[in-house]
Amino acid sequence: MPGRLAVEFHAVPRLTVQVHAGREVDANVDRLAAFALGDTPSSLSRHPRWLPVLRDGLGYDAFALEAVEAGVTTGYLPLAHVSSLLFGRFLVSLPFLSSNGVQAETDEAEAALIDRAVTLARELGVRYLELRHERPTDHPAIPDAVTHKVHMRLALPDGPEKLWKALDAKVRNQVRKGEKSGLAVEWGGLDKLDAFHDVIARNMRDLGSPVYGKPLFREIVTAFAGEAELCVVRSGETPVAAALLLHGPGVTEVPVASSLRAYNSTCANMLMYRHLLDRAIERRQDVFDFGRSTVDGPTFKFKKQWGAETFPATWQYHIRRGRLGEMRPENPRYARLIGLWRRLPLGVTRVLGPRIVRGIP
Repeated sequence: MPGRLAVEFHAVPRLTVQVHAGREVDANVDRLAAFALGDTPSSLSRHPRWLPVLRDGLGYDAFALEAVEAGVTTGYLPLAHVSSLLFGRFLVSLPFLSSNGVQAETDEAEAALIDRAVTLARELGVRYLELRHERPTDHPAIPDAVTHKVHMRLALPDGPEKLWKALDAKVRNQVRKGEKSGLAVEWGGLDKLDAFHDVIARNMRDLGSPVYGKPLFREIVTAFAGEAELCVVRSGETPVAAALLLHGPGVTEVPVASSLRAYNSTCANMLMYRHLLDRAIERRQDVFDFGRSTVDGPTFKFKKQWGAETFPATWQYHIRRGRLGEMRPENPRYARLIGLWRRLPLGVTRVLGPRIVRGIP
């Protein structure tokens, strides 16, 4: 009306959560990576490229949840839909990797991402939503948590000799024994895949666990070219130890490593880890991540001898059906199956293992 003062109102930017699914994830990977990796040092496990890797390598449905405010990304949550006739459905962030979950700049973005993940879990009809956090996130929808395992990490010195001098005499003696055992340490990518998988498959059978198939590792090495590499230790022509090494911006991690029990006397595993650590130092990395371990368990003690320190690992859950821990390998109900798996022919476990493990969250 004439004579009235015109007042302009500006709407407060609204926080929204966008769900990128299927092949749409690929188009957003590079943009989301800039947010997810953030400041260095950072683990390569945080890279959104894992979503297409897990989709193409294991057949999972992949979802990238993105919190957006005023056109700016303020949060990110990667999720994989794990589904099998044998075990059921699960929504996980992320399978195969020890650490992931919500990354957010604000409490509001964090809450909105978890809210949407819970809704997605309901829409997909999963048994539970699993967020592999390091520190707990306060949200009423994820009250259950597993905390008995910890991350094992070592702050790296600026040279291999400094690391060597810091090691206990017993560790150095075992590495020297490996050096005197006539073992050869090799590095590569897809050219080492067969040898790498031979070691992993046999060792996992001996441990009573199904092994991931070659397609997953092929996807990893291809997708992270220059950042992922395979280490193989040979005794003559026989591969006796192997590891997958991932080099993120400042952090090197080893998500998979194995050695054959028949060659324990050669200290092949000790020699390999010395080379893994040296490799990270050569690339001027800040941290070496040994992965998760149960406190005071055998792998915990193995990593501790290299100087690794403990960091929290808090896997949080929104449970819709069943009970927490039903699908974990340490569940006593699986003891008989583990014993049976150890006695199966290696060829059988190599065929059946990948089909089974892809359904285990």
